[in-house]
Amino acid sequence: MARASPDMPFRSILHALKRTAARQAVAGASRNDLAQAATVQSAYPARMAPHRMFADRNDAAEALARQLSEYHGRKPLVLAIPRGAVPMGSILAERLQGELDLVLVRKLGSPIDPEYAIGAIDETGWVYIQPEAPDIMTSGPLLEQIKADELAILKKRRADYTPFMPAIDAKDRVAIVVDDGLATGATMIAALHATRAREPAELVCAVPVAATSSLEKVRPLADKVVCLYDTEYFGAVSLYYNRFTQVSDAEVAAILARRRPVPP
Repeated sequence: MARASPDMPFRSILHALKRTAARQAVAGASRNDLAQAATVQSAYPARMAPHRMFADRNDAAEALARQLSEYHGRKPLVLAIPRGAVPMGSILAERLQGELDLVLVRKLGSPIDPEYAIGAIDETGWVYIQPEAPDIMTSGPLLEQIKADELAILKKRRADYTPFMPAIDAKDRVAIVVDDGLATGATMIAALHATRAREPAELVCAVPVAATSSLEKVRPLADKVVCLYDTEYFGAVSLYYNRFTQVSDAEVAAILARRRPVPP
């Protein structure tokens, strides 16, 4: 088992736990288990490759805008989940003649594998935990530290992205929450929860692609769900885009500055 000294950096502890868990998983697997895993791993990318549906996020946003055309002219409030969905949200707001704002949420990565979402958190501190997440990952000091880290990031993002702009009031408006895809669905669940608390007249979830199981999780939380493609064999969101580049904090701030000029 990985040993941690009292002064060992938190991220180093996570990496040590991850390496130890991986070694234990391989050591405990039978030869048949490992052969089956190798077969699935080699087949999976080939199975997913034909599903690269969009040139990039802009292409996906244009396709979503066509499906959301009923909201054109109703001045919807488009709430994008940073960072990847912000360029998409800008396009949707323009095409639908609405306004753009953010809904700030963060994935809670597993203490064993930070890339796997065991849940999500919004900027008020409200937390969603995946029902299937093992109990050992959903309590204790490691999880509390992860939550504190992600809240600090959300606080910084709010200060960086909208330093002089209060959140646009969603009360009694159509609110469209957009992301570039649903893998586990955790961040969208947190985003919908946070937006519902703002009392919109109608709450819409809009995504280009989704895992079918994740889509079913979010469906009860929205008045309407618009998804262009879902599949049981989802993989990663990036598999559905020919270009899936990182969106920087500077890009997010620039988009918001264009779409939401600071009042004089």
